[in-house]
Amino acid sequence: MKQYPIDKLRNVSLVAHGGVGKTSLTEALLYTSKAIDRLGNVMEGNTVSDYDPEEVNRSVSISASLAPVEWKGHKINLIDTPGYFDFVGEVRGALRVSDAAVVMVCAVSGVEVGTEKVWNYCNEREIPRAFFINKMDRENANFDRTLEQLRQSFGLSVAPVTLPIGAEANFSGIVDLVTMKAYNFTDNGRKLEEREIPAELNAKVEEYRTALIEVVAETDDELLMKYLEGEPLTDEEITNGVRESVASGQLVPVFCGSAVKNIGSQMLLDMIVSSFPSPAQAGSVTGVNPKTDEEVTRNIAVDEPFSALVFKTMADPYVGKLSLFKVYSGVLKSDSQVYNVNKDVTERIGQLFVIRGKNQEPVPQIAAGDIGAVAKLNETTTADTLAEKDKPIRYAPISFPDPVMSLAVEAAAKGDEDRIGTGLARLVEEDPTLRVRRDAETNQLLISGMGDLHLDVITSKLSKKYGANVDLVTPKVPYRETIRGNTRVEGRHKKQSGGKGQYGHVWLEMGPSEPGAGLVFEDKIFGGAVPRQYIPAVEKGVRETMDEGVLAGYPVVDVRVALVDGSYHTVDSSEMAFKIAASMAFKKGFMECRPVLLEPIMNVEVTVPEQYMGDIIGDLNKKRGRVLGMEPQGNFQVVRAMVPLAEMFRYATDLRSITQGRASFTMSMAAYEEVPAHIAEAIIAESKKED
Repeated sequence: MKQYPIDKLRNVSLVAHGGVGKTSLTEALLYTSKAIDRLGNVMEGNTVSDYDPEEVNRSVSISASLAPVEWKGHKINLIDTPGYFDFVGEVRGALRVSDAAVVMVCAVSGVEVGTEKVWNYCNEREIPRAFFINKMDRENANFDRTLEQLRQSFGLSVAPVTLPIGAEANFSGIVDLVTMKAYNFTDNGRKLEEREIPAELNAKVEEYRTALIEVVAETDDELLMKYLEGEPLTDEEITNGVRESVASGQLVPVFCGSAVKNIGSQMLLDMIVSSFPSPAQAGSVTGVNPKTDEEVTRNIAVDEPFSALVFKTMADPYVGKLSLFKVYSGVLKSDSQVYNVNKDVTERIGQLFVIRGKNQEPVPQIAAGDIGAVAKLNETTTADTLAEKDKPIRYAPISFPDPVMSLAVEAAAKGDEDRIGTGLARLVEEDPTLRVRRDAETNQLLISGMGDLHLDVITSKLSKKYGANVDLVTPKVPYRETIRGNTRVEGRHKKQSGGKGQYGHVWLEMGPSEPGAGLVFEDKIFGGAVPRQYIPAVEKGVRETMDEGVLAGYPVVDVRVALVDGSYHTVDSSEMAFKIAASMAFKKGFMECRPVLLEPIMNVEVTVPEQYMGDIIGDLNKKRGRVLGMEPQGNFQVVRAMVPLAEMFRYATDLRSITQGRASFTMSMAAYEEVPAHIAEAIIAESKKED
């Protein structure tokens, strides 16, 4: 693929709710631009952008995939993104390096939750966008209904620039409202054949063209005056007005078609080239000088010092790590060196590539505004900035969401632990929304991600890529044990087996201490009943027993223990004997002091649309939660509650199900509280069974 000047580049993400047809549209655009010679099909697993075995097996996109096309003297870097919420990190990364987006909508399903989410992501980035109403050939497809939903959801700046001729099985062509021409599509959608606008569409065409002209006219004072004075706008004025208003975000054009039948892709490509901005039109980018923390501005141009942002990392057990990046300024050449600003290291750049799906085409350089890839960078990870060492700049990191679900990983077979560790380390490099940690208390390996599907894909990749088979289980809850009563208890350890024996004897007073105090140990020995050298051993015996737990094997907290009496033997007493005596006394006394189990209680904040409030509160109550209050936040309500951790491990799935994915939540540790007796009994019984 040849090098293109910056004004001939377009970086565009295809975004939508899951299952709307982004991968099929990517395939159609590749085919129309003659980048490929046959149309692949998602169900057959032979598309360019869904090439990972997991994507092929599941028939869904899991990661963002690059698919550059050449069209009318321009290079368009298309990024096909996943639609399922579990892979939202891929969407975030893709939009960060895109200068515009095509938001796809299904002509049958209309506006869905994912449509609203990607629209908001585009708003955060403040990038121009267009709608493409797909699946016009499907049963129950309805352009007018879908368009009305788009306007109600996203405002009157949404205006069609094409109209379908027919729908469902009768979908046969498209009317261009700018040129006022109608077309049939032949040669698998590659050729446009002009035709008459059907007479039954004349009224609708006039209505929608008028609506388009109104939006365009309002973006320019001269055009507005001309329009208000009743003068018709020329095709050229409308074309230029569409381009200007799309670039400024004042118009969101609506296209229609069928990705599978490749109807409408030509018009979309024409719009991307004519109306979406080039990287240069963004003007400049701002970052920080890492040495001075002062703001630095770079023009997006080839004659500026080099800088780039890594927006995606792909890990392969055979090829190694592949880093995808966008060059913001200057030029990056193969076989050179760059400075990783985030890691403060120099990286050697080997061969540069342009990526299309899984195919890599070697290129000598990647210039400002373009997207490329390089293999085997040692220290570089996603969201790192690469620059010249003597002219550094650090760009703001990509905003990836925090994981919402954690499960414990258990090896399916002994000896797989090393492979699991290696595989997870690679997958974390590849996926910024995946976290892995060892819980020091439960000694479980926990993986945290965006939902069930996300974690299921991770385990499948572990098995297929790294040969490590694992089971995912609900994590253990880090319960605690404590006491509510007081007692005085004796512990005596006496052993005689010929020669030197063992003798330790203590009396302990036990009771609860203040919450958070841990162990409060007091030495109340008078008259040398227990010699001074053995008192630390008594405390150690108590502490070790507390760590091991008495009731159900969980750590004991918030206990006051006083050593009040005891006795010793001049020959047989030892530190070990007193440690054992103290442990015996503590265990016995603990069970006499009304022992209870404590569980972690979490502060939970749920941000939810008003209509789901009742369902959310009812569900929190079922989870033994206490709702503390609510307050409005824009169009949402924030519900604050305290809920036991044991009830929250799969809350992300429950919340998504209740609210169709519209709600979100955060969770943090609040305190430990007593477990209800009937639940505690079951936990204790389960613990004894495991022993």
